[in-house]
Amino acid sequence: MCGIYGYIGEFKLDFSGFLLDGLSKLEYRGYDSAGIAVLSNDKVKVVKEVGEIKKLKERLKGKIIAGDAGIGHTRWATHGGVVKRNSHPHTDCSGRLTVVHNGIIENFEKLKKSLIKKGHKFRSETDTEVFIHLVEEKFTKKGISFREAVRLSFNEITGLNAVVVLSPDREIVAFRKGSLLVAGLGKKGNYISSDIPALISKTRKIVLIDDGQGIILSKNKMFLINPKDGKLKKATFKEIKMEEVIDNKGNYKHFLLKEIHEQPEVILRVATNNEREVRKAAKMIKDAWGTYFTACGTAAHAGLAATYMFSEIAKRHVNFTVASEFTYFEDFLTPKSLLIVASQSGETMDALEAVRAAKRHKSKILALVNVPSSSLSRMADYTMLLKAGPERAVLSTKAYMAKLSLFLLFAFTITGKYKKGVSLLKSASIKVREMLADGLEKDIKKLAKRIIDKRHIYIIGRGVNYATALEGALKIKEASYIHAEGFAGGELKHGVIALVEKGTPCIVIVAEDRAKEAVLSNAAEMKTRGAYIIGISPKRSSVFDYWIPTPDVKQLSPLVSVIPMQLLAYHLAVLKGRNPDKPRNLAKSVTVK
Repeated sequence: MCGIYGYIGEFKLDFSGFLLDGLSKLEYRGYDSAGIAVLSNDKVKVVKEVGEIKKLKERLKGKIIAGDAGIGHTRWATHGGVVKRNSHPHTDCSGRLTVVHNGIIENFEKLKKSLIKKGHKFRSETDTEVFIHLVEEKFTKKGISFREAVRLSFNEITGLNAVVVLSPDREIVAFRKGSLLVAGLGKKGNYISSDIPALISKTRKIVLIDDGQGIILSKNKMFLINPKDGKLKKATFKEIKMEEVIDNKGNYKHFLLKEIHEQPEVILRVATNNEREVRKAAKMIKDAWGTYFTACGTAAHAGLAATYMFSEIAKRHVNFTVASEFTYFEDFLTPKSLLIVASQSGETMDALEAVRAAKRHKSKILALVNVPSSSLSRMADYTMLLKAGPERAVLSTKAYMAKLSLFLLFAFTITGKYKKGVSLLKSASIKVREMLADGLEKDIKKLAKRIIDKRHIYIIGRGVNYATALEGALKIKEASYIHAEGFAGGELKHGVIALVEKGTPCIVIVAEDRAKEAVLSNAAEMKTRGAYIIGISPKRSSVFDYWIPTPDVKQLSPLVSVIPMQLLAYHLAVLKGRNPDKPRNLAKSVTVK
């Protein structure tokens, strides 16, 4: 889940600052450490620091490094602790060759033992360092060209990886398998990055590197490399139309709060989506012999909610499992099956593995993704963009709202009620906007202060809002690090209620639907055991100790019920002194298995 950024081209007096500016757009991929390698006066200067990029910037303050080529990295640690020696970039024994890496080299221990026997000295505990020593062994000791040394080394490693190697001869060679890499064609040089959004401010001419493929960059040239025989072909670019990611919080203290407040626009954007696109996706679902949803984390909760929506609205059975488990269910897939995969980034490794499993059975793939030309969109038979806009906070809010809205619109469209779905979404957008502007945050702040010292929070829902309970619990865990769990209300008596003790905060999600009376009864059961009942609902109930009012939007209740819990997660994090935009141990895009 690390971020990679590189450039080779015109000489820049402050090349280190230029590299850090580009790298900062990838910090959501990991912020355990950051580092850069700059080719300056034919020597590679490496600077790295533990922590967020701002710490590296502070270290470099007043220390400009000039140069014309370099690579940078922001790390989410897998192998080796979060210390400076494990931070990227890593160099070979000579200090002339430099590498940055995203992924896991599964056979690194075996390779490392062999390299040590050949006299290589290792400075870190990472799997990454093995790669640069492999390249060194071939390039400097066997006289193989730099490009060939990188290609042959890449073919020796196993796992899903992206590697970028800088040579003092002013060449960057990179390969990818599984983990995304893209290149950008600039006016006075060329770029390489872990994803497209980080390049949009520099160039919209993007070279999409195929899975398993390599690329060689110099100031004026860019060639793709065949991984099998090393043959080159001229790289061709694709003009990408995408909203630029701008680090602007506006009047908000954090991106997470800003993005929560942007959700009414997201719902409206889905409602006014291209009708032809919606109908085409709905037809794929209608024509399929077996429809399956899969996703990870927050997107998985949207997929689970969709199974209820399709049952109630479309009277249609669809299947769901989390993407990390999907391959264990692939045996029932056929060429007539449809797999719907939802992902904010389109680079989530488990989701991509699910797609590969479906392709083994020649099933059709429908992708719901926020990033155009992502790996997922390129693998799919048909892609619908979420159009949620950039998400800078690690916690996903807008993309979740877009997925829920799209699933609802699909369900209505399948039954011939597309216009009704659009009308309901437009109405929900207005009501969510009013809810956010009508004192909701004041109520949430007050609640956060009341429960800030609690160690556990439990959330229950029934029907479609069981998925909402799971999502609310995830948000609270991610942002505040308070233990929170979501449950189906009916499961309380099957063991869960043993967790409830006097004063335990229990959030109850109540909609004006057929699950209302049952979930209120569950709330009463918890209150009898001493729970502090927090109701999220359109109407107050006598069982509530604290009430958070929401608008009544009928079948669209998940769109409004989740927002109070997003805000609660945010304010609990702030009260605890956490950074809600960058929770510990998490990264925005999970690109390793």
